Amino acid sequence: MSIILPEEMEITTPAPDSAADLDTAVLTAVCDTLLPSLPSDAPGALGDYLRRGASDRGIPQAVAAAVPGLPPHVCTAVAGLVARLAAAGFAGLPLEERTARLRTAGDEVPQGRLALKQLKGMVFGRLFGSFDEDLRNPVWEAVGFPGPVSPAPSPEQAPKVIPIEPVSGEHAVLTADVCIVGSGAGGSVLAARLAEAGRDVLVLEAGPYRNEADFRQLEAEGAEMYLGGGLMWSHDGAMGLLAGSTLGGGTVINSMISRPAPAEVLADWARDGLDGVDEPEFQACLERVNERLNVNSEATHFNRNAEVLIEGLSACGLDHHRMARNASLDDDPRMCGYCNAGCQQGCKRSTLRTYLEDAAAAGARFVVDCFAERVTTADGRATGVDAVVTNRETGTVTRLRVDAPEVVVAAGGIESPALLLRSGIGGDAVGANLRLHPSYMVSGVYDEPVEAWNGQVITVMSFDFMDLEGGGGFFIAPLGLSPATWGGQSPWTDGAASREHFRKFPHIAAWHAISHDHGAGRVVLGPDDRALVQWGLEDEVDRRVAGLGHVELAKLHRAAGAKEVFTFHFTERRWREGEDFEAFLDELRDAPAEDVTAYSAHQMGACRMGADRRVAVADGRGELHDVAGVWIGDGSALPTAPGVNPMITIMALAERTAIRMLEAAS
Repeated sequence: MSIILPEEMEITTPAPDSAADLDTAVLTAVCDTLLPSLPSDAPGALGDYLRRGASDRGIPQAVAAAVPGLPPHVCTAVAGLVARLAAAGFAGLPLEERTARLRTAGDEVPQGRLALKQLKGMVFGRLFGSFDEDLRNPVWEAVGFPGPVSPAPSPEQAPKVIPIEPVSGEHAVLTADVCIVGSGAGGSVLAARLAEAGRDVLVLEAGPYRNEADFRQLEAEGAEMYLGGGLMWSHDGAMGLLAGSTLGGGTVINSMISRPAPAEVLADWARDGLDGVDEPEFQACLERVNERLNVNSEATHFNRNAEVLIEGLSACGLDHHRMARNASLDDDPRMCGYCNAGCQQGCKRSTLRTYLEDAAAAGARFVVDCFAERVTTADGRATGVDAVVTNRETGTVTRLRVDAPEVVVAAGGIESPALLLRSGIGGDAVGANLRLHPSYMVSGVYDEPVEAWNGQVITVMSFDFMDLEGGGGFFIAPLGLSPATWGGQSPWTDGAASREHFRKFPHIAAWHAISHDHGAGRVVLGPDDRALVQWGLEDEVDRRVAGLGHVELAKLHRAAGAKEVFTFHFTERRWREGEDFEAFLDELRDAPAEDVTAYSAHQMGACRMGADRRVAVADGRGELHDVAGVWIGDGSALPTAPGVNPMITIMALAERTAIRMLEAAS
């Protein structure tokens, strides 16, 4: 099954049929325009940072090698941009003209904005993300970033204790009572509970097995634990998507906020057919999760980034709240800035350190680097899973058949609906109702260093804007500041301005507004039969919330003393001290929807549970309406966006689903 991409994605001028046909001279010119060589007589690392452009660093070759591996819709966008620029003689133009051309190409070339976002991310991701054999990058010194602060423990000090099932040969067959696709927040809980009840459990994980011995505090290495190898884009680049893809899923690389869904949300879900989620039974599931994850606020410590946010909130008369996190009490804040690349100290109580260990101890088996192609069925019942296992060392591929009378789909909010779509099961609602908690970033530049990379990532939140007129709203929280990600997403006008912008890195405070969706997106299958997210700001409430989120964050930065405020809009939106601040707020409030870039770390709802099979994929217990023995066990089962970080709610629902599965089997 596939979709026809929107008309604006069609290339109307001669374009390459594939990434292999890219004009490398033009691609090199684009990279050298984004990151040109600049004249400088500065000594040392600063001079090297300024003088060496993209070609001097081998970046165009790295980008060209990576383009063929991009999702088809992104590859098509990049190919179209390069083809248009080639037709205009871009490579032969002087830097000033190339710069001007790139500034307008996003609007003049179909899907030009998506292409430029991708290329900008790749160029600056390579600039800030690369490292040598000593795990150093001289660019870090030039922008004031320390890089890794401690060595990873040895494999002997941090052994991998979860047994991995060996799979080899051209074909392989495994059997189990229950096959669980995905090992994140939901799948890990179900694996533990079902294995502890005596069921023969096999867990398939698309990502690798990484633990503390692999966590070297390097952003580039951490990217391999994310779906798509890092930041993914929706069909037109309006939404950046961050999702875990490693043993333990997003719990290994998230920011550890452990806040339950509000009571009013649970009451709505109960009315939709999720019986008991508003009663003590579900609270017991939640308490069980909190206990196993060691959820607490005693180990929560504010870094300077959080303190500056608190100062802004207090100056504006807004409340703030210290957040509970799933951390051990010896969590060392000095190491926590690298949390989104894995906790080297093992203080994050991810499922890797909790439920997956429980499942392994109870006899569960695990296959990693395993992509589930489809759930197999016969006569309206589950029969297993067809999958592909890739050996990372040899590159060999094994086609795996799993025979199992029950299957749990827990591959995440993006991949779970795609798996059902490929399988042809789940009904018409599969993929619909996608909720993403769209997040909007606004940063401030301060006189004094903030060093927002240093310390625990998210420790404080404000909920004063949660319930706005029209049903929308958002909460406010700080963000971690990692150079490759921030460099790739920061606004770009020209090479010299970007170099100067990045030198402010230590002085940047980074915050975001996380909204609870009023409208919804959709997961469909792209031309490669893989997940493709369709999302936009068509909903009027969501558009208004996006503008207000940017406005309120900008006001907080100014109240906290920022000398400069900037956003991640496609077109640069920046205020500097002395300029008209009210005009800047109007600019943020009225920015057109196509100029707004949103981000999502919470993908939910596209396999929603509910009693009404016309709008729900699974019943209120989690079993598909149309196929017996197939259960939904992750964030895709949530009926609506909870408006808070969903991890522990997903895990409590998985506890509940495990109870239902065991009851059904008895």
